[in-house]
Amino acid sequence: MVKEMEITLCHLYPYSMNIYGDTGNMRTLEYRLVARGFKVNVLKADIGDKISHEVDIIVAGGGQDSGQLHVKSDLHKRKKEILSLHDDGVVFLTICGTYQLLGHRFTTHSGDDITGLGVFNLQTKGSSERLIGNIVVDSPFGTLVGFENHSGLTYLDDDQQPLGKVLKGAGNNGQTGDEGAISKNAFGTYLHGPILPKNPKLADELIRRALKRKYGFSDELVELDDREENKAAAIALELPR
Repeated sequence: MVKEMEITLCHLYPYSMNIYGDTGNMRTLEYRLVARGFKVNVLKADIGDKISHEVDIIVAGGGQDSGQLHVKSDLHKRKKEILSLHDDGVVFLTICGTYQLLGHRFTTHSGDDITGLGVFNLQTKGSSERLIGNIVVDSPFGTLVGFENHSGLTYLDDDQQPLGKVLKGAGNNGQTGDEGAISKNAFGTYLHGPILPKNPKLADELIRRALKRKYGFSDELVELDDREENKAAAIALELPR
């Protein structure tokens, strides 16, 4: 049965928004699917490229303010499509810059105002202070570790669920103690590193949601040997801020 199941991964803006090594998230998802016997179809969609309607998981990385300004017009052309995919339960993992753009609004430090897509109920404002360093987050998917590097301060609306609570680091804004956001099957976060190789439980959560949506899959995923992944997470956990 597993061999008949295929998951389509799409890397959104792999060239325009990918300066922090977040390609590793795509590779991690592909590896964890293939290792369990699932078929995997890997696609890329940059500016002007179509997103396949067969997509099951969309991954988008971070970029500088200039990168966000570069993709904003293209992103707005996709607004109806992305909101439809989100409403239909497609799994999203958006990191840093694309996480910000999927909120309601992002105002850069230089005053450029970018209207977001509204997948997440949040606002982001650029600041002169850079929030940078190792970060640890308590989440429903275990303790998450990563590296944050952002000057945008993100504030969640009252009805917006965070990804988790900051144990070490700044998170969304360095003040409210929350990090990231979740809406249906869409996840947003500031954790680079990339996030999924050192956080296999979160990677598997994305996979489970995609399989359940597409196939009604509710079985337990075959356990993988995550000793190296867990060792990397343990090392990151002890690194100074």
